[in-house]
Amino acid sequence: MKSTIETLISAALAALPPDLLGAEARATRPEVERTRDASHGDYASNVAMRHAKAARQNPRALAEAIVHALPADPSIARVEIAGPGFINFHLTAAAYHGELGAIIDRGAGYGVQPAGSGEKVLLEFVSANPTGPLHVGHGRHAAYGAALANLLTAAGHSVHREYYINDAGRQVDILAVSVWLRYLERLGEDVPFPSNGYKGEYLLPIAASLEAEASHKLRHSAAAIRTGLPPDEPEGGDKEQYVDAIINRSRELLGEDGFRRIVDHALGGMVADIRSDLAEMGVTFDRWFSERSLSTNGAIDEALRRLEQSGHTYRKDGALWFRATEFGDDEDRVVERENGVRTYFASDIAYHLDKRLRGFDRLIDVLGADHHGYVARVRGGLAAMGEPPDSLEVPLLQLVSLYRGGEKVAMGKREGNFVTLRQLRHEVGNDACRFYFVMRSHDQHLDFDLELAKSRTTDNPVFYIQYAHARVASVLRQLSERGLEHDVVRGRASLEHLTEPHERRLMVAMTRYPEVLALAAATRAPHTLVNYLRELANEVHSAYAAGNENAAHRVIVDDETLRDARLALFQAARQVIRNGLAILGVSAPDTM
Repeated sequence: MKSTIETLISAALAALPPDLLGAEARATRPEVERTRDASHGDYASNVAMRHAKAARQNPRALAEAIVHALPADPSIARVEIAGPGFINFHLTAAAYHGELGAIIDRGAGYGVQPAGSGEKVLLEFVSANPTGPLHVGHGRHAAYGAALANLLTAAGHSVHREYYINDAGRQVDILAVSVWLRYLERLGEDVPFPSNGYKGEYLLPIAASLEAEASHKLRHSAAAIRTGLPPDEPEGGDKEQYVDAIINRSRELLGEDGFRRIVDHALGGMVADIRSDLAEMGVTFDRWFSERSLSTNGAIDEALRRLEQSGHTYRKDGALWFRATEFGDDEDRVVERENGVRTYFASDIAYHLDKRLRGFDRLIDVLGADHHGYVARVRGGLAAMGEPPDSLEVPLLQLVSLYRGGEKVAMGKREGNFVTLRQLRHEVGNDACRFYFVMRSHDQHLDFDLELAKSRTTDNPVFYIQYAHARVASVLRQLSERGLEHDVVRGRASLEHLTEPHERRLMVAMTRYPEVLALAAATRAPHTLVNYLRELANEVHSAYAAGNENAAHRVIVDDETLRDARLALFQAARQVIRNGLAILGVSAPDTM
């Protein structure tokens, strides 16, 4: 309905004389918003106030000219000019009845734009380092990214979901050494575990599977490993130097092939666990992209070639530097060290060039709040390689604090004293996880209240929304128990009988859904949909209970025509709730 009014205003602007309103103003898409006060109509536009200065007109006078030029439309009951020049549109009841029919007809497709009508989007999210299980912070990234992917798809974009596996670099080496040392412990070797290693029990099954696969083939004595190692932090040494030394010793003893075997085994176990965890949560990806592949497929070579060819690199102290300060970064960045090793930044810009070369118009990276400086430098890299920098968007997600019994739970991956995403899901359920993680704007800190998430009361927002869906299902069950049926055709033809204020409010609420979907997708804000569903559920509960303690009897009345009209109303509301919850990845149960 909003689009109908926008079209009417655009037609009115086009019909105005050129000397009254210029071509640029007439070509501008008019702003139309829902009114907050029903006495001001259903929709309002500030189009006259926006263009009054350019037209050299009083805003109210311009508004009168626009209203006079509006084409007739059966969905418009009347149009009024209010205040300094707002144009208020009052819709007919038939307009809402028509939209109610559209909900019934389109079902799960209501509010969804045609596939492929938007951009080709690559959405990368989660991409947690595979050095430990996913924790609750990763859960927020997963829920947000999955919901955003669904929103963008509903808005007509072609969305490709991707997980970037950080399977190269020092952290992966530390993971491999940690697994190898646990493997050696299983074989009876007394090797001190590095204070900077990964200590969590999650590595024990991976070490056990390494033993089952390799038996004693990767075994070396504790004495051979200890020889020549510097002191670790507990002995007064430097923990970073110690872990690097034990990595180097591992490579010497195992050889590159043996060390790579452990790296691959450790990564394989961790990625399999992460993939399984996310799948159980209902979050899947079209591709799991290996960082290591950027070196083997020539992607980094191509990125550096483009940077050098465009004149945006220089040599200093034997290293190759990117002139990142020319693109708004606070310092230039090394892309290749003096020893020929490419940096993480080189991999990052190569990965984003690869995305563009795969034909994606829009690149969306969902990252943590600590990646703020990352955005400018990667956009600078894209620009230097001849790609549009504004093709990259980076929603930055704030941290999650988990509260158990009123106390904040500490998290630390390397020490292994954190609550995993899997533990959280098993405790509160997937629905609560998916819902609560997107309940607040992604740029706000999130406190996850376990007690509220598990409660089966109307104070729990996910329960409150699901209960609205279940209530409608309960009415349909009671209808069947009485031996009655819902005549859908008669209900569609009898919507004019829905004259009570709460019925009108429910119709108004549910027909906002397409607008909310479009806004949530455009602003990358799933919490907008959450807020809407809470409001819609409130209208369902209010309409269900209006004026009668036994609310089902108010719907299942003796008058067949009125009964079918009310059933159509509630069926449509149930459909919209189910559609919205599906976008969020939350179930819509028929019983609670």
